[in-house]
Formats: sequence, C-alpha cells, structure tokens
Amino acid sequence: MIGTLEVSEIGIGCMGFSHGYGKIPAESYSIDAIRKAYEAGCTFFDTAEVYGDVLFYPGHNERLVGKAVKDFRKDIVLATKLHLHSEEISSKTSVYEALCRHLKRSMENLETDYVDLYYLHRVNLEIPLEDVAYAMGRLICEGAIRAWGLSQVNVDTLAKAHAITPVAAVQNIYSMLERDCEKEIFPYCLEHNIGVVPFSPIASGFLSGKINTETQFEAVDDVRNFVPQLKKENIKANQPVLDILAEYAGRKHVSCAQIALSWILHKYPNAVPIPGSKNKERILENLNATNVKLSDEEFQALEAALNSCTIFGHRGNVETEQSNFRMEWKNIKGDLERNNI
Repeated sequence: MIGTLEVSEIGIGCMGFSHGYGKIPAESYSIDAIRKAYEAGCTFFDTAEVYGDVLFYPGHNERLVGKAVKDFRKDIVLATKLHLHSEEISSKTSVYEALCRHLKRSMENLETDYVDLYYLHRVNLEIPLEDVAYAMGRLICEGAIRAWGLSQVNVDTLAKAHAITPVAAVQNIYSMLERDCEKEIFPYCLEHNIGVVPFSPIASGFLSGKINTETQFEAVDDVRNFVPQLKKENIKANQPVLDILAEYAGRKHVSCAQIALSWILHKYPNAVPIPGSKNKERILENLNATNVKLSDEEFQALEAALNSCTIFGHRGNVETEQSNFRMEWKNIKGDLERNNI
C-alpha cells in the first residue's frame, strides 16, 4: 500500500524508455515491455513530465506510458511528477493554477482523466511548500488526483507538507549504497502511514553485479556517467558489497539485483521500490524479486554484513529545484563537451 493506494510490491520506473540510460529502445519494444510487466503482476507505473526532454521533448515518456497502459488504465496506479518553476507564479497565476496547467498536460499525455499519484518532483525553495500542499489538496478534493507525494526531501520538509495535506508517498533515492532515509524518513513514514518509493534501488545497476571498472556507459543522455558510486574508483572500492550480494544470490540461485530488492521488501513494509530498466528481461527479473524471500536470520546476517562495509560515493536524498543531481550532471556534461573531453 502507498497511503490508501493498493499497488504491487514492486513497481517499475519507466524513465529509461525515454531518458537517462543512453539510446532508447524502439517504441514498440518499450510498450511491449510495460505490458509484459503488467501481465507479470505489476500495477504501479512511474513516469514524469520531464522524462524525454534531452533526446526528444518533455512529455515523451508520459505519452509512451499512456499508450502502453490504456487498455488496463483502471486496473493500475499511475504516478507522474511535475517541476514547478518560480517564473510560473505571479500575481496573475497562483500555485493552484500552475499545478492545474501541468496536470492537464500530463493527463493529455497519459490519455487519462485522473492521476493516481502526483508528485512534486523537486521542492522549489522560492515557492512556499504550504501553497503547493494546499493546491494538491484541492486537486484531490476535485478528483483530478487521488493522492500526492514529494521526492528527494528530508523529514522536516515532509512534515511541513503533511500537516496541510496528507502526503501519500515519498520518492527518495534508497538502496544498499544510499541509506540516508533510514535515519528519519522511514521512521516518520511508518508512523504516519506514508509509503516510501525508493528510486534507483539497484544503485543505477551497480548492485546487479553487471557493472565493473571497464564498463563504458553511453555518450549521450546516460546519467550513469555522473553517478557517484559508478566512478571507477568507487566501483572498485564498493566491491565488498557485491561480494556479499553474490554470496546470497548464489545460495538462493537468484540474481544479485533480486537480493537487493528482497532486502528492501523485508526491511520496510511501507517500501515499494521502482527499479528502472529499458531491458524487458531485466524488468521481469526485478518484478520476480517478490518471490525471493529472506528468513529473519538471513536478513539479520545480511544486514550485519552490509553495516560492516564502508560505502564510497554518495548522492544523498535531499535535492531542490535550486540544487539537484539533474542540474549537476548537465553542468558537468556541458563542461566536458566544451573542453572536448
């Protein structure tokens, strides 16, 4: 459950079909992959208005997802996100009116007349969060959205918003390599019936064991070039985590990625990870992690082993419109291109 929304134990992040992992598959392949995920039991699909803006245009991913799920739209939970920019708000345009414009475009892209879960993709420090929370409450009352959420926030920000309009979900980065949420986010969310939706739960593929120091990421629109844990020195330094995963995976005859997901599911009853992939087989493998069960003894031993590891490379789970990973990797990418590196 995510708040009052009933979802599958694992969802899928659809971003990779439009953005973030280099060359994208053919549209027909992507649509079939999403439909195969549904047939495999997935009922939670995540997208965002911005996905696709590098190679195509904003809304590309929403349109793709909308095409893929139209025949079973009523049977799933569809989540999308918006960026709210300072220049959109003025004496003539309220936060509510701006949200309505974004939501209208997203619903058109998704071929739906409501959105189940609508996230503020990043908090804008120049726009009062209280105004956003109030506007989301209006949209819920009007039936345009069923619930709302925040992404990459700390507990103080979450509590401020939740006090005005109850938050259903927090989508923060969380994995064996990014565990900041364990300190305050998970305890607060468990206490207040808020779902936590970990993105990048396999650490951009690192925890699959398929990435090594010789791995070459794609040159165009591949965020893995800038993920801290995927720097060559950190790939090498974080090898002990992979060794632990490989031991458990071998023992259970499953993949390392499935163990990484099973660990999250065992640890937190309110966590619904959304691993992303543009590969159909990987998507189905990830969804099948729900069938990989850790005993309490296995989990405790795995937890102790992980706690003994020092993690190298850190992104963190707090970002805003003024300071975020997307902005940083675009700046780095621009510097490299200008210097012909």
